[in-house]
Amino acid sequence: MIPRLRPNGSIPLAAVGFFQRLIEAGFDGDIETGAASRTVFSTDNSIYQIEPAGILFPKGIEDLQIAAAVLSEPAFRGITVAPRGGGTGTNGQSLTSGIVVDCSRHMNSILEIDPIRRIARVQAGVVKDQLNLALKPYGLFFAPELSTSNRATIGGMVSTDACGQGSCLYGKTSNHVLGLRIVLADGTNWWSRPLDAEALTEIAARQDRVGEIHRTVDRIARDKRDRIAEIFPKLNRYMTGYDLAHIRRDDGCFDLNAILCGSEGTLAMIAEAELNLLSIPAHAALINIRYGDFNTALEDARTLVTLKVASVETVDEKVLGLARGDIVWTGIARFFPDDAGRTTNGINIAEVLADDEVELERKLAEVTAALATGANARHLGYTIARDHADVEAIWSMRKRAVGLLGNVDGPVRPVAFVEDTAVPPENLAAYIREFRALLDGAGLSYGMFGHVDAGVLHVRPALDLTRDDHVRLVREVSDAVVALTRRYGGVLWGEHGKGVRSEYVPEFFGDLYPSLQEIKRAFDPENRLNPGKIATPSGGQALLKIDEVPLRGDVDRIIGNEIRAAFDNAAYCNGNGACFDFDETSPMCPSYKATRDRRFSPKGRAALMREWLRLLGEKGIDPRQEAKRLRQSVPLASFARRVFNSLNPQNRDDFSHEVRASMDSCLACKACAGQCPVKVSVPAFRSKFLELYYGRYLRPLRDPLVAAIETTLPLVHRIRPAYNLVVGTRAGRMMMRVAGLTSLPRLPRLSLAKEAARLGVPLATPRRIEALSPREREQSVIFVADAFTAYFDPEVALAAIGLARKMRLSPFLAASHVNGKALHVHGYLGRFEAAAGRTAHYLQQLDDAGVALVGLDPSMTLAFRSEYKEVLKATILLPQEWLVAKLDRLAASPSAIKGRRFRLMAHCTERTNAPASIAQWKQVFGSLGIDLQAAETGCCGMAGTFGHEARNRPISERLYTMSWKPEVDAAGDADSLMATGYSCRSQVKEIDNKRLPHPFQVIDKIMSKEPTFRNQTWHDM
Repeated sequence: MIPRLRPNGSIPLAAVGFFQRLIEAGFDGDIETGAASRTVFSTDNSIYQIEPAGILFPKGIEDLQIAAAVLSEPAFRGITVAPRGGGTGTNGQSLTSGIVVDCSRHMNSILEIDPIRRIARVQAGVVKDQLNLALKPYGLFFAPELSTSNRATIGGMVSTDACGQGSCLYGKTSNHVLGLRIVLADGTNWWSRPLDAEALTEIAARQDRVGEIHRTVDRIARDKRDRIAEIFPKLNRYMTGYDLAHIRRDDGCFDLNAILCGSEGTLAMIAEAELNLLSIPAHAALINIRYGDFNTALEDARTLVTLKVASVETVDEKVLGLARGDIVWTGIARFFPDDAGRTTNGINIAEVLADDEVELERKLAEVTAALATGANARHLGYTIARDHADVEAIWSMRKRAVGLLGNVDGPVRPVAFVEDTAVPPENLAAYIREFRALLDGAGLSYGMFGHVDAGVLHVRPALDLTRDDHVRLVREVSDAVVALTRRYGGVLWGEHGKGVRSEYVPEFFGDLYPSLQEIKRAFDPENRLNPGKIATPSGGQALLKIDEVPLRGDVDRIIGNEIRAAFDNAAYCNGNGACFDFDETSPMCPSYKATRDRRFSPKGRAALMREWLRLLGEKGIDPRQEAKRLRQSVPLASFARRVFNSLNPQNRDDFSHEVRASMDSCLACKACAGQCPVKVSVPAFRSKFLELYYGRYLRPLRDPLVAAIETTLPLVHRIRPAYNLVVGTRAGRMMMRVAGLTSLPRLPRLSLAKEAARLGVPLATPRRIEALSPREREQSVIFVADAFTAYFDPEVALAAIGLARKMRLSPFLAASHVNGKALHVHGYLGRFEAAAGRTAHYLQQLDDAGVALVGLDPSMTLAFRSEYKEVLKATILLPQEWLVAKLDRLAASPSAIKGRRFRLMAHCTERTNAPASIAQWKQVFGSLGIDLQAAETGCCGMAGTFGHEARNRPISERLYTMSWKPEVDAAGDADSLMATGYSCRSQVKEIDNKRLPHPFQVIDKIMSKEPTFRNQTWHDM
C-alpha cells in the first residue's frame, strides 16, 4: 500500500521569520509556502528545477515596497527574491531557492488607455493578449509579438526584453517602453522615464540609491562609449539586459529603461509600465511558401526580406510534421497542400501589411512575381491567406511550434538551452548549415524554426537528461554553439534571455563586464535580487553555471522511464504554459481561469504528479503494481485501514493530500489533452492518482453516488416523483448538499424507452442488425444514447429518430449500456474497465455489422475514442460527423428559417478533441441554407458531474458567468441558440432557467412544417 509521502526539504527558518515579519509589516497579498506551491514554482520552460522557499503574490506596489523594506532588515540579509511573470522562461530566469515574487495573480489591471497619445499604463501582471484585446476597440495594439502572448505578462516581457515575429518592423519590448515604475532593493518607489540633460543632472545630484544609479550608468555610458560601440553587435536582436548601447536615445535623452529592460529582475522589481502603442495594420496577408529543402527556404528568406515584407518566419520539416498532428492543423491544412510526389521539408511564411486593399494586392503581386522568376523559383508552390481568421490561425500554428517540439514519444525529447541564437541575417544560412552539422555530429535529432528576417534561430536538440552522457552534451553543445555564434558575429541570447546561461556573459562582454558589475552594485549592492544572473556586484560572487544548477532530469531519473511513460505525459510537461491562456473564451483549462492558481492548471497538476511519482520512486514503489494489488483486494477488508489512515493525525502532512486538492478542481474536460502541445492529459493521470489515493483514504460520500449514476438511473426513473421532490424542494436540496451534491436536474415525465416503443423504433441487437440486408444496413443508423441524455433529455434522442426518418433512414436505438465516464473521472478504474469491456463488446458487434453508430452527447461519445481506445476499434460518430456524410438527404423548410439567426455553443471537449467539429456543423447547416455562427465560449462550468458537486459549485458558476452567460443573455427572440452538450444545456437551465436545444432538435424542426418543439417554442430556444 502506498504510504504517507513527505516531500524532501523544508522552508528555511529565516524564510519563515521573513513571512511572519511581512504580515506584521502589513503585506496584503498572498503568501504561499506549501509543498504544492513550491513544487509548481520550481520549474519553468527550461531544463532546470530549483525549489523556492515560498511565493509572494503582491496586491499592489505597496506590497512590493513592504517586501523590499523587510528584505533590507538585518535579520533577513541572507534571503533573496526573484520576480516571476508567466513562468515560461526557457533559461531558468525566474527560478530561485529564495522567494518568488509573482505579480500575475493580483497586479493584472490595465490602469489607463490614452488613445489620443497612444499610451497605455498597466500593472506588471497584465498579459500581452489581455492588453491588446482591450486596445482593439481603439484600433491600437502593443506591438512586440511573441509565441507566448496569451500568457506572457508585461512585467515578464520587460524583464526579458521580449520580442518575436515581426521584430524587424516593430522592434523589441524596450523599443515601446516609455516608463517603468520600479521598486528598488531598499524599497524605493521610482518612475524611470527618459531624462533630458537638465533633469539628469538634478537626479544624479541626489544622495540616495536613485542618484547613485543615475550617476553610475551615466558615467559608464560616457567613459566607455567607444568600447560599447565595438562590443555590442549591430543586430536587430542585440544583447538583452544592461543595454549600454542604447542609454542615449536619438533625441539625446538619457533612458535608464535601456538598462532595466532585459535585466531579468536582477536590478529592480517592476510594478507598472507605461507603453507606446501603434495602429493595428488595416490589411494583412500571408504568403505560405513550400520548399523541398530547408536550406533553400533559409536562403530564399533573404530574398523575401529585400522585397520589404513585414516579416519572414521559417519552419523546418520536423516542426511542420508535428504541426500536422496538432489541433490547429484542421483550420490551415488547405494552405499547405501536399505536392504530388514531393515532400515539403521547409516553409517560409511571409507577412505583407498595407493600409488598403489596393496597396495589399500590389505588394502581394510584387512578392509573388519575384517568387516566380529566375533563381527565386526554387519552391514547390505557395498559397496566400487574406482572411483575418486564416492569418491568425497560421500564426497560431507558428506560435505553437516551440511546444510542438516536445510532442514526441519516449524519453529523448527536444529541450531548450541553445534555442535563441542570433547572427547577422546575411550569415544565417551558412551559420545554420554548420549548426546542423554540429548537432548531426553529436548524433542528435532536433527541430528548427525562426525569425529569419532577424537572423534568429530556434533549435532544440533532443536529449534524455536522465542519462549522464546526455547531461554532458548540454555543456559540450553549449560551448560549441557559443564559439560558432561568435565566429559568425552573433550572440547566444537573441530572444529568450540569459538566466542560467549567464556564465557566458563575461566572455561576450569582455572588459565591459566590470561595468555591468558596477551597475548591479549600484542597484543591488547586497546581491539580493535574482542573484547569479547576468552580473554580480563583485568578483567574489559567482554567476550560475549551466552544469551546476539542478536539472529536471535529476527528478526524472528517480521516477524511471517506464513509470514516466505510464502516466499520460505528466512527467513530460515541458513548462510551455499554453494552459495559462488568459482568454476567458478559450476552452483551455477552465479551473485555472476560475482560480488563477498555477496549482490548478495542467502544468501545475503535472508538476505535482511528477513530484508524487518521485516520492514513490524514492521508496521503491511502483504505482502500477499498487493499482493491480488494489483491484484484487476486497474493498470491505480495507475499509478499517482506510478509516484509520483518514483519522490518523500523522497523515495530515501527506503530500498526496496536496496533489488531491489540485486534482479536485479539475473539470475533466480534456481541453488539455486536445490543446496542450505535449498532450498532457490531466483527466487520464488524475484517474490513476485517485484510484491509488482512495486505496489509502476514505472517499467522500458523493463519489459512490456519482459513480453509480448510470446504473441507478433506471431505478430512479421508476420513482421519478420522489426523486423530483428531493431535488426540487429546499429540504431535499439541503439533504443532497449533506451528501456533497447540488443543482441536480429533474427527471422529465417523458420516457425514451416508451416513446421509442410507441414509435416502433427497435433496439439494436447484434442478431437483429446482422439480419438486415446490405442495403438495409446502409439505410440504417443506430443512435447510441448515453444515460444522461436518455433519462434527463430524451427529446434529443427522439429528435434524432425523427430526423433520421425524414432523411429516409431507418433508426435504431442502442440498448441501455454503461459508458463509465463517471467511473473513470472519479478513479474507479477497475469498475470502469469491467463496464467498458462489456459496452465495447456490444458496440463492436454492432459496428462489425456495418451500420453507422451515432452518439448524442459529445463528451460521452468522445470517451469511446479516449478512455476506450484500448478496447474498442469501432468509431462512434458525433452527430455532425454523421450528418456531413448525408448532406444530400437534408433540406430545410424556408418558412422555418426565414428571419432567424442560428448560433451554436459547442461543448468544450468537442472543440478541443474533435477540432473539425465546428467546421462540420457549419457545413451541415450550410447545406440547409443557414449561415451558422459559432459562439466563442470557454467551459460552461458544468463539465459532466463537476458542477453537480457542492464543493465545485462556486467555480462552476464563475465559469458560466465568464463566457456562457453573456452569450445566453444576448440572444434575442430571433436567435436560435443551440448547445451540443447535455451538461451545458443543464447548466443554462439551472442558472438562467432557459432551455437550449440540441442541434438535432433544431434540424428536425426546420425540416418539418411546424417550427415548434413539444412543450417548447422557438423563443425558448
